[in-house]
Amino acid sequence: MWEHVLTIFIASALINNFVFSRYLGLCIFFGVTKKMETSIGMSFTFTAVMLIGAALNWVIYEYVMIPFHLGFLKIVIFIGVVAAFVQAADTIMKKVTPALYYKLGIYLALIVTNCIILAVPLINAEEHYSLFESMALALGSGLGFSLALIIMASIREKLELADVPKSFQGLPISFVLTGLIALAFLGFSGMITL
Repeated sequence: MWEHVLTIFIASALINNFVFSRYLGLCIFFGVTKKMETSIGMSFTFTAVMLIGAALNWVIYEYVMIPFHLGFLKIVIFIGVVAAFVQAADTIMKKVTPALYYKLGIYLALIVTNCIILAVPLINAEEHYSLFESMALALGSGLGFSLALIIMASIREKLELADVPKSFQGLPISFVLTGLIALAFLGFSGMITL
């Protein structure tokens, strides 16, 4: 069992990385990777929301939705649970770390509508994962997204000093870099098969 949990964790972080393999979550990915500090803050916030949201959604799905045959409401309920939790995190972050709160800006609110946040509980429900498997998927996905943010932020900070042609400055060079990093992550695809 633990082998399968470890496989899910590694696969979600590296092989099936939501940014580089599935191309999900790109709005936040391109938005917060201009500065390393913002990327690290978003990484912690995103991973925490991912873990707690996946656990809450798993419990609600297993103990409320399945017994009462409410599976058709998955998307609405999963988004509602994440929205409530992100609103609470937003309020706490505003009081505890206001500097980070203002640096994250609108992207903190966008966590609610981020497709990765919704994809994890949907995958958990579709695959009928146990709580441990669900948490492994959530942690792996959160850390994979964090890895993507930190790699991209470190490169984009170095690009500020580089002589990038005018037509590639800004978002175009970011797309090129994302494609190159995705090719590197493709090398992990033969490691584990699910």
